[in-house]
Amino acid sequence: MFTESELAVIRRIIASPQQFPTRAAIAREMCAVLDWLKPDGLPKVMSARVALLRMQEDGLLSLPAPTHSYTPAQRVKITDVSSPQPEIRCSISELVNLTLHRVTTTADSKLWNELVERYHYLGYRPLPGAQVRYIVKHEDTLLAVLGFGAAAWKVAARDSFIGWKATQRSDQLHLVINNARFLILPWVHVPHLASRILGMAARQVTRDWPKLYGYKPVLLETFVERERFSGTCYKAANWLCVGQTTGRGKLDRYHRHSLPVKDVYVYPLHRHFRRFLAIEETY
Repeated sequence: MFTESELAVIRRIIASPQQFPTRAAIAREMCAVLDWLKPDGLPKVMSARVALLRMQEDGLLSLPAPTHSYTPAQRVKITDVSSPQPEIRCSISELVNLTLHRVTTTADSKLWNELVERYHYLGYRPLPGAQVRYIVKHEDTLLAVLGFGAAAWKVAARDSFIGWKATQRSDQLHLVINNARFLILPWVHVPHLASRILGMAARQVTRDWPKLYGYKPVLLETFVERERFSGTCYKAANWLCVGQTTGRGKLDRYHRHSLPVKDVYVYPLHRHFRRFLAIEETY
């Protein structure tokens, strides 16, 4: 993730405890010195703090002790609001008022979290970085939920498909967003509903993302666990399978952990997406 020269800069910052006594101060200075900024020009402080922790776990550096104790996030409470409903069986043509509602209220957020925790095989975890979540309804009937968040840092199959160099990926990764969760509620049985929702979501997120974050994404990505799913709805929605993951976690530099292999799917949001993603700043 970082070059040896960048690691040396970070170590020098850590070695100045009078100027940078806390992890937060180190992260802020790291962003300033390495020009690590979000598209809106603000420093990527939270991303820097995560990167510092990962480098410490890998033995690349040693951080000062945290100034605040860590309190694990509480599990999502399951309530009657997410209880199973009567089965819905119909054709997709009968769902003429299918809509995607962006999660904006506390009540909708709690509902989204609870449904994902209760019915999605991965459960609920906060989506990383910039994000947008949707609740899918037909009139007042709840059918599905899905959410988009920050793209994975490094995926060989995706990066090869784009034609990325490491520096290009670092500069343009924000233009790729990840469909991190997609759940058709288990009592909903409507053929072709999933692919219809994916098509609607691709159009909707293109409109919503610039309003929230000030720029347009040009590529969607997602990961489909091969032993669980065939990716049929993504294929039907014209997503492209560009390869597979290696079965290693993003922190697993030493091949110590094995994870399920996943198919990597992408969906271009712009016909010239490679042109946007391949831009490389020159100095």
